[in-house]
Amino acid sequence: MGRRGRVLIRNVPLLIMTLPGLLLLLAFHYLPIGGILIAFKDFSYAGGSLLKNFANSPWVGLKNFSFFIQTPDAFIITRNTILYNLAFIVLGTGTAVLMAIAFNELRNRKLAKLYQTTLLLPYFLSWIAVSYLFYGFLSVDMGILNNSILKPLGIAPIAWYSEANLWPFILVFVNIWKYAGYNCIVYLAAIIGIDHDYYEAAALDGASKWQQVRFITIPSISPVIILMVLLAIGRMFFADFGLFYQVPLNSGAIFNTTNVIDTYVYRALMNSGDISMSSAASTFQSFVGFVLVVLSNWIVRRIDKEKAIF
Repeated sequence: MGRRGRVLIRNVPLLIMTLPGLLLLLAFHYLPIGGILIAFKDFSYAGGSLLKNFANSPWVGLKNFSFFIQTPDAFIITRNTILYNLAFIVLGTGTAVLMAIAFNELRNRKLAKLYQTTLLLPYFLSWIAVSYLFYGFLSVDMGILNNSILKPLGIAPIAWYSEANLWPFILVFVNIWKYAGYNCIVYLAAIIGIDHDYYEAAALDGASKWQQVRFITIPSISPVIILMVLLAIGRMFFADFGLFYQVPLNSGAIFNTTNVIDTYVYRALMNSGDISMSSAASTFQSFVGFVLVVLSNWIVRRIDKEKAIF
């Protein structure tokens, strides 16, 4: 038996441990790729088996993709999806990096772990739980904001779920509150990996904490920041369905600022049952995301080849 065979046998337990994860990856990420073909068919799942219905469904080319062009809300939902994701990337990344730097400066490690755990907890809450949590704050009649803050100040209660102009701020805040703690851990791990000798040398040269952060910490973790941003750009045309559907409680009065591609397609699918249109929307989002990642990576590669993903 050769060296490669011995290494393989020695790693059999590890390979078996990875098997459940690989099966889940195959089942939920690779097998559904075949569903892209439904976007080019007039598919009906009524009666018969799935494969039989797929085979009997006629090809319609790009007809299902015209849904985005013909809908009168195409501009609004596309604008909302892009602008929200830009805000999440810029503000979310900035918040997470600042939190990671602050945690790294804490010398009391037990206190730092307590803060990290507290900030990480929202990430594990379901969007349904989050929606009810914020309803407790925003409810017109019983909400904490109206009854415990605005009322004592003599300010009239605000109908939060009817004021569309307030929701861009609310949704951005909720997104940062939920995900900043998780992203902070990623950046903190990168900061911890920086050689401490750099900081000692900078301190001997008289560099302040801000100068150490600016010239050592940020440049050292910039590859991780760029990687996270590129991955986020790949989902620029996707929206967090739970955030935009559950948190606003599907209030029609604020659709102008809460309706995004995912929620619009979901409502259209519930009304019409057109699964081909839904598949076309997902295919469109994935294709645009792929193009954005390739384009963004090309730009990064032109600036600094070492920081590009590929």
